Amino acid sequence: MQRDDQDKTRYAIAAAVQLPGVNDAEFQASLAELRELAKTLGFKVTRTFVQKRTGFDKAAYMGVGKRQEIRHYVNNLTADEATLAEAEIEADAEVSAVPIDVILVDHEITPSQARNLEKEVGCQVMDRTMVILEIFHRNARSPAARAQVEIARLGYLAPRLREAAKLAGPQGRQRSGVGGRGAGESHTELDKRKNRDRISELQKEIVALELERKTQRARRLANQSLASVALVGYTNAGKSTLMRALTGSEVLVADKLFATLDTTVRSLHPESIPRVLISDTVGFIKNLPHGLVASFKSTLEEALDAALLLHVIDASDAGYERQLETTDAVLAEINAQDVPRFRVFNKIDHVGDAAAQAECEAMLRANYPDCIVMSARRPHDIAKLHQAIVAFFQRDLVEAELFLPWSAQQLRGEIFARCEVIAERADADGAFFRVRGEPETLESLRARFG
Repeated sequence: MQRDDQDKTRYAIAAAVQLPGVNDAEFQASLAELRELAKTLGFKVTRTFVQKRTGFDKAAYMGVGKRQEIRHYVNNLTADEATLAEAEIEADAEVSAVPIDVILVDHEITPSQARNLEKEVGCQVMDRTMVILEIFHRNARSPAARAQVEIARLGYLAPRLREAAKLAGPQGRQRSGVGGRGAGESHTELDKRKNRDRISELQKEIVALELERKTQRARRLANQSLASVALVGYTNAGKSTLMRALTGSEVLVADKLFATLDTTVRSLHPESIPRVLISDTVGFIKNLPHGLVASFKSTLEEALDAALLLHVIDASDAGYERQLETTDAVLAEINAQDVPRFRVFNKIDHVGDAAAQAECEAMLRANYPDCIVMSARRPHDIAKLHQAIVAFFQRDLVEAELFLPWSAQQLRGEIFARCEVIAERADADGAFFRVRGEPETLESLRARFG
């Protein structure tokens, strides 16, 4: 029976208010993103309700008439069952053919607005922030990511506990102790204190994990001569597919938002001199809750540590300029705006036929002269990007000659591992290598070989 409940399709409706400063294209793009978030969470959106207003209704987000329309749709009300207040709704107004599990609101709304809307419509309400938090909660895998997500969720829920108590009725406001009487805490106060204590525990846990993570990163970067690249960009722009193609590794690839939350680090393949490490970071999204931006700084810090950013943009998305703005804004927020970057317009193969792709590529190159236009599914495109990455890290390499005496030939492998060997010759005393490498690496090798 439990399996049937899990496999049962869950249905949702989307609701949004369009404010005067938001144009139609931006509004529709945000709604499309909300529907993608719903898909990631396992909901099928059956209908979208929109309303143009100068501001949100202070009581319940949307206006009275629109709330009545939603209530009529969700509850399958007949004309006889409708209240007098709903008399303006047409008798043949559409009603849902399936049970609606949740209303998804395309803004972050106040606890009282959510409570009032839920109470009036008779259906659970999840605002945009709650949807994203739930997705992060389900997808986080590492201990650090799970702890960070839980802190963000607890912070989001804290001001909503009082509203939850109101929904629960008098019992939610009872004080602890015998019969709910005495000088104890109310259930709401008790829950708030538990939240604060739990957040404090998680913060201490994150500090310990952070120290361990920094130690591992320092060891990794100090090992041989490693260069680092971070993939950044809008969620679902194809970063994981690109990561998989560049590194030859099995990285999760899924057609849904936030498929990747934890940082994944792999070596560029085929390996180069210097050896390059590539990391995939959590995807960005419009209106990403600030609490999550802060809590995921440990993931985004890979962008700060990187010597090069690959800013991946979905070329087939009509709103790619919004993707660019969103990513640039988040990078500025974590002080990574000055890190060198390649703009990589991915998914050009999704634009249309060959003529449409050529037209799109020409337009992108005109607007962004130094950009890379490609598809992560085309091997020749991956080869060109691989070459561009290697060239970036080899721009400061210098040529030199290293001498390795016959008595130290066991160190021969280290020369090939840390330098590009151009030529090799030998005499009675040992081997001479003409190499290209980083100045620091060459000095270190000379010191070891004498």
